[in-house]
Amino acid sequence: MEIPVTNLAAVTPGTEETKFSALRRATRRVLVGGIAIGGGAPLSVQTMTKTKTADVAGTVAQIVGAAEAGCDIVRVTVNEKEAAEAMAAIVKQSPIPVVADIHFNHIFALKAIEAGVAKVRINPGNIGSKERIREVLTAAKDRGIPIRIGVNSGSLEEDILEKHGYPTAEALFESAMRHVGICDEFGFRDVVISVKSTDVRLMIEAYRLVARRTDIPLHLGVTEAGTTKIGTIKSAVGIGTLLAEGIGDTIRVSLTDDPVKEVEVGKEILRTLGLATRNVELIACPTCGRLEVDLFGIMAELEKRLEGVKKPVKIAVLGCVVNGPGEASEADIGIAAGKGVGILYRKGEVVRKVKESEIVDVIVEEVARFTPAT
Repeated sequence: MEIPVTNLAAVTPGTEETKFSALRRATRRVLVGGIAIGGGAPLSVQTMTKTKTADVAGTVAQIVGAAEAGCDIVRVTVNEKEAAEAMAAIVKQSPIPVVADIHFNHIFALKAIEAGVAKVRINPGNIGSKERIREVLTAAKDRGIPIRIGVNSGSLEEDILEKHGYPTAEALFESAMRHVGICDEFGFRDVVISVKSTDVRLMIEAYRLVARRTDIPLHLGVTEAGTTKIGTIKSAVGIGTLLAEGIGDTIRVSLTDDPVKEVEVGKEILRTLGLATRNVELIACPTCGRLEVDLFGIMAELEKRLEGVKKPVKIAVLGCVVNGPGEASEADIGIAAGKGVGILYRKGEVVRKVKESEIVDVIVEEVARFTPAT
């Protein structure tokens, strides 16, 4: 069955999801706490805590930091008895919906649901007997808690791996639909699917397959993407490609780094595609032999001075006269620099000349008085 897409070219300005030229895949809607996933809802950004879950204070501190960075939903591992016992306190103190990440243990799933989590990440087919599955799905359904079915190319079922020979898009799809089928058998439809892989091309094709054949919301991610540099690139390519095709309802960038960094990269992927409200956007030329100002120093200082500013303002600072005037005039605030001076542009209009030493201060002042269009 081919699943239709929805045209989002005329989304109301000012919402978290802004105008975007691509078509968005139509899906059922799932509620994770107060956050909607799918059904045309704004794309949400997720992360996962890196602390020991039993360390309630440390885990809550990490959640708060991620929330302040713009995280919408946070996942917490429930891998041992102490972690399960800590969940109620974590949920109570978390400013954003908490997802319990559980593998195989249906008791931990039941304890997490009892603790008030907003979603459970578990594959029903991996938790044992039908009675155990029934217990978990019934408890989740009674509390209105959805389940994310998370398939990973590194942990496919043995029979599926034997059938396909190695992880393929069809193998990932088959695994996901096996667990969906179990949920359907018990009348449980509040599910989200992820089909992750460290192989970006495989991940893209697997998500495309699920998107074509189901109306289930999709959680996008490149699993175990790696260190910040490599992981950011892999995630931007994988997640960004799918989002540009209208596929995906919620995302997580997996990095060997602080959760805040994951959120920052995730938000930037959405902003780059026009799928989230942009705060300060800094544009600068890559520099070459034509450079006649200290652009490296200027941009480093601007990043520092404008950190935390929430205005959706586009700033361009160019270091030569070739592309500078054109690029600067297209930004909300622009500088076209050369030979120790810069021309200040405000919404395409030339304002005045400024000395190189004044550029940072002038831009900061312009940002302070900038009023976004309504």
